Amino acid sequence: RLLSSRCLSAASKKNAFGSSSASSILRPATSSFLATSPNAYTPTIRYQSTEAPKVKAPPMVYIAGEEMTHYATQLLIEQWINPHFDTSSWETYDLSCKARDDTDDEVLADAVDAGKRIGAIFKEPTITPSAIQVQEMGLKKAWGSPNGAMRRGWNGITISRDTIHIEGIELGYKNQVLFERHAVGGEYGAGWNEVGEGTLLTTYIPQDGGAPFVVDKRDLTDKHNVCVVYHNPYDNVRELAHLFFKRCLDHEVTPYIVTKKTVFKWQEGFWATMKQVFDDQYKEQFLKAGLLDRSGGELQHLISDAATMQLIRWTDGGFGMAAHNYDGDMLTDQIAQVHRSPGFITSNLVGRSDDGSTLIKEFEASHGTVTDLWLDHLAGKETSLNPLGLVEALLGAMRHAAQLELDAKPDDKSVVAMHAYVNNFSDTLRTALHNTFRYGQGTRDMSGPTGFTTEDFIAKVAWRLNRYLEQQIEEQAPPELKEEDLAIPSEKLSAFDQKAILKLFEKYDKSGEGKIDFKNFSKMLMKMGVAPKKH
Repeated sequence: RLLSSRCLSAASKKNAFGSSSASSILRPATSSFLATSPNAYTPTIRYQSTEAPKVKAPPMVYIAGEEMTHYATQLLIEQWINPHFDTSSWETYDLSCKARDDTDDEVLADAVDAGKRIGAIFKEPTITPSAIQVQEMGLKKAWGSPNGAMRRGWNGITISRDTIHIEGIELGYKNQVLFERHAVGGEYGAGWNEVGEGTLLTTYIPQDGGAPFVVDKRDLTDKHNVCVVYHNPYDNVRELAHLFFKRCLDHEVTPYIVTKKTVFKWQEGFWATMKQVFDDQYKEQFLKAGLLDRSGGELQHLISDAATMQLIRWTDGGFGMAAHNYDGDMLTDQIAQVHRSPGFITSNLVGRSDDGSTLIKEFEASHGTVTDLWLDHLAGKETSLNPLGLVEALLGAMRHAAQLELDAKPDDKSVVAMHAYVNNFSDTLRTALHNTFRYGQGTRDMSGPTGFTTEDFIAKVAWRLNRYLEQQIEEQAPPELKEEDLAIPSEKLSAFDQKAILKLFEKYDKSGEGKIDFKNFSKMLMKMGVAPKKH
C-alpha cells in the first residue's frame, strides 16, 4: 500500500514531465538563483546582450521515470536548464509504472518510435515492477524492462559505461576506466520454461530454405527442470569493436577483451572478430601512442574470472574492457563499487537507425530510482541525493542532440551557434558542479553529515553556474580596431611607373595569388637595397 501510494503521489506531481498520454512538452521555467559568486573562474568570453532570449535547444527525447531521481531531475531542469534554454522541442514520455499501466504500455512504444526519429535520448531511472509490486501498485501485469525494448528498437550495439572523475577528489580509480557491454543477446532475451522428465530439442531452421538441423539434444531425467534458450547475435560486433577502439584511443587507455571462451566455446567468435578489427585497423595507432606497453604490445584477452580480479587490482585505471551482455553487466557493477558507487558511472546505449545513417544514443544514470531516499522525502525527512550521474547523462544527451542538428545543417549559422553554446554550457555546468564538490559543498555521500541536502545542493550549483555564465557575457563586443590605408596623393602616384612596380611584384609573387610571403618579401627588399640593417 505504501509503495502504491508513493507511486501515485509521484504521478500526481509530474507537472510538465508527467503525462499518461504518449507525450508532453517540457515547459521552460525561470530561475531565482542569479546571485554572484566570489569564486575565481577563468571564463571563455562570449559577447551577447544580457537580455538575449533563451537558446532553442535541439530536439531530444526526454523519458521521465519516478521516485527520488525523478524529483531531483525536475529540480535541476528547473534551476539549471530552463533559465538558459527553450526546451519546447523536447518530447517527453512518462514511463512511470502508472503511465505504462494506464496506456497498456503504448507510451513505451511511442518513446521508442520517438527515439528512432530523433536519435538523442535522456532517460531517468525507471521501475520494472516485480510480482509483489504489481499487487502493491494495482497494476494489470508485470510490465517488462523498458531497456530491453529500447535496445531492440534502436538496434543496440553497445552500452558504454565509464567512470566519472572530479579533479582533486579521490574516488576509486585514479584515471578513467571505459567499458563496452554488448547491448543485445545473452540471458536477457532468453526463452525458458519449467518442465519435467523428457527430451529437449533445440532445432535451427534456416531462413533460406535449407535443411533444418538439431543444435542441441538432451535428455531430462529430473522431475523438475528449468530449460533456457538464448543466442548471441554477432552481426554488430564489428561496429562495437570500432566504437570501443576509437574511444580507447581518444581517452588514451589500454583495451582488453573479456570472455569465458575457454568454457563457453560459442564466445570465441566475439574475441576473434574484435581481434581481427584491432589488428587490421587499430594496432599501429595504439603502438605509436604507447598504449600497448602494459599489455605486451598486443590486444590482450582476459577470462572473465581474471577480469574480476584485475578490476580490483588496477586502481590506477587507464584501461578499457569490452564484453558480452551479461558479463558486461556484472563487471560494470564491480567497477561501480571500486569507484565508490553507481552514481559515479555513466551509462550510454549506442544504437543505429534502421537505414544505418545515424547513431542513436540514449543516456541515463547507471543507478536506480533511489527508493530509500524517496521514502524519506515522502516522510518529510531531509534527503541528500548526489545528482552527478543524472547530470552527466542529461549533458551527454544535449550534446548529442546538438551534434545531430549540426550534422544535418552544417552551413546554418544559427545551428553552428547553438552547437557552440550547448558545448560551452555543458562544460560550464560541469565545472560549476565539480567545483561545488571541491569546495566542500557537496552532498552527504561526499561531504559527510554536514553536506548539503538535495534541494540546497541543486540551488548552490545553480548559483555558481549562473555566476560563471555571467562572467562569460559582455553587453557588447569591444570595438574592432582597424587602421585604414593611407591615401597617396595622385600627384605623387604619377611620378612612379605603375607597370614596372607590378612587374616587380609579380617576380616575387611566386604563388601567383597576389601576395608575397615573408621570405620573398625579404629577398625583394635586400635586392632593392632598402632592407633595414643591424646597427
